[in-house]
Amino acid sequence: MTVLNDDGLSLAAEFPDATREQWQNLVSGVLRKSGRDVAGAAAEEVLSTPLQDGLFTRPLYTAEDAPGGASDGTGGATGPGGFPGFAPFTRGGRPQGGAVSGWDVRQRHTRSDPTLTNEAVLSDLENGVTSLWLTVGADGVPVPALAAALDGVHLDLAPVALDAGDAFAPAARELLRIYDERGVDREAARGTLGADPVGRFARTGREVTDCTAEAAELAALCDRDRPGLRAIAVDALPYHEAGASDAQELGCSLATGVGWLRDLTASGLSVDAACGQLEFRYAATADQFLTIAKLRAARRLWARVAEVSGAGPAASAQRQHAVTSAVMMTRRDPWVNMLRTTVAALASGVGGADAVTVLPFDHALGLPDAFARRIARNTSTILLEESHLGRVIDPAGGSWYVERLTDELAHAAWAWFQEIERAGGQRAALRSGLVGERLAATWAERSTRLAERREPITGVSEFPQLGQAPVEREAPPAPPTGGLPVVHRDEAYEELRARSDAHLAATGARPRVFLAALGPAAAHTARATFATSLFQAGGIEPVHDPMSVDAATAADAFTRSGAGVACICSSDALYAEGAAPVAQALKSAGARQVFLAGRPGEQRETYVRAGVDDFVVAGGDAIAVLTSVLDRMGVA
Repeated sequence: MTVLNDDGLSLAAEFPDATREQWQNLVSGVLRKSGRDVAGAAAEEVLSTPLQDGLFTRPLYTAEDAPGGASDGTGGATGPGGFPGFAPFTRGGRPQGGAVSGWDVRQRHTRSDPTLTNEAVLSDLENGVTSLWLTVGADGVPVPALAAALDGVHLDLAPVALDAGDAFAPAARELLRIYDERGVDREAARGTLGADPVGRFARTGREVTDCTAEAAELAALCDRDRPGLRAIAVDALPYHEAGASDAQELGCSLATGVGWLRDLTASGLSVDAACGQLEFRYAATADQFLTIAKLRAARRLWARVAEVSGAGPAASAQRQHAVTSAVMMTRRDPWVNMLRTTVAALASGVGGADAVTVLPFDHALGLPDAFARRIARNTSTILLEESHLGRVIDPAGGSWYVERLTDELAHAAWAWFQEIERAGGQRAALRSGLVGERLAATWAERSTRLAERREPITGVSEFPQLGQAPVEREAPPAPPTGGLPVVHRDEAYEELRARSDAHLAATGARPRVFLAALGPAAAHTARATFATSLFQAGGIEPVHDPMSVDAATAADAFTRSGAGVACICSSDALYAEGAAPVAQALKSAGARQVFLAGRPGEQRETYVRAGVDDFVVAGGDAIAVLTSVLDRMGVA
């Protein structure tokens, strides 16, 4: 298409079309200057970023990267995937998307005290929240107290989603009783009753076989008398929170959904009615493009499942509830979580989620306070009312990158889904350990990237704040345990920081590392900054005083620092001149360990003979280094 200005002249008339090969040649020239002698497609590969599930993010996407047009069993959607509200629903399950009213702002409530829950619920509904997600039963508000928790709530206006674990049947019937008692029209009641025995099995390791009949009975009741209610939650969060990749999360949700289609149709519901009783719940992370692609791929995949199951087009759209990831939330510097959840909420909206829950920034610490809940609900409000994120349906649609990522993620998820089906379905795959073993392997790989800081955690593994006062919150009700593990990105670093905190409480000081900087600031600042961030990630306080040392002053400076270990920081040129005698001086002063920041190259043996114990480098195992330091210093 030719772009013209107001005078009818082409704005690109003087610019010849460039080719991908020409761009690759320019990239090769830049890489050559950094010592990488690659050309052509290899230069592009150097700039690619590996993702989980065998996927890669390339540095550049063009029209030639758009997905192909052949049907392959994953939905057959190509390009932007048609229009919202039409199969395969890649662009949205509803024709109007969020253009009319945005997404459903769903706030989570997990307190067991019905009075406090009611206060929080009313405050949320009065200030922007449009639906409620209530934990009920042993993990939250007692079932008999549900009416008190919902006192004053206009149940014909505010949808309710229940999360009642093993008590889903009595909790659902109590909610239905409250609807009738308060005169809520059966057409007006909206939400989900939250029956999720498969998710409960995943979390607890206990399989309750008779729950399926109860859930099917609730589904039949909703289909018959409560058209605005869905009985079943297909919750993929247990898999995400056990370390699943995005494709594994999607595959587990598909297998669970297919299991429910079999159970519900066997109980007498039509395929269309069974599809209408399911709400799918997915995690949204701060990786905005993966989250967008995951939600788009989920709708495409489920549309394919519904199609081959015999559902009509109107029943094939997947209803999605996106929840900002608990795995990504940190306990240290929790304020940064506000940024993470904002990006995740944005990606959820752009990805087309019907309901979005933003977890409060203090979620990992315990029960949220009023400020944290206010920030959580206002995140969606700002995105909808000030950023106008809902005005355009599927704004990422047509992006060559997003379309390609959606397609690749759909293929990876479909392959995992088929493997689960061959194993007998989701319940059987949980029972046999297939799901647990595969997720554990995925988390182990990711843990390596976290340990090496190739996946940075701002405020934890990068730019930590040792002097920040801890944020304390009331402990939440004990979560269900016994099934799949619950993982956190910060867990390895949190263990190190806890050791440092205990040392501080016992001695009045944190364990310290002396930064032996050589030469002027211009020579040592980069590596001193790197070392500072590294050691602080383990709760080890860096002492950089004086600004610079040499062989004659290093021993005295180390002794005065009160540190147990030391790290030499400077440029390669100054290392060659003075690192060895400084290492010797530090060892003579009693340093238990001496590190050198940077790769030693051909001088390794020289430095080791002088007393350097290890080298800290970008991409090295930070957890192993920091653990060894604390161990050597006797920090329990």
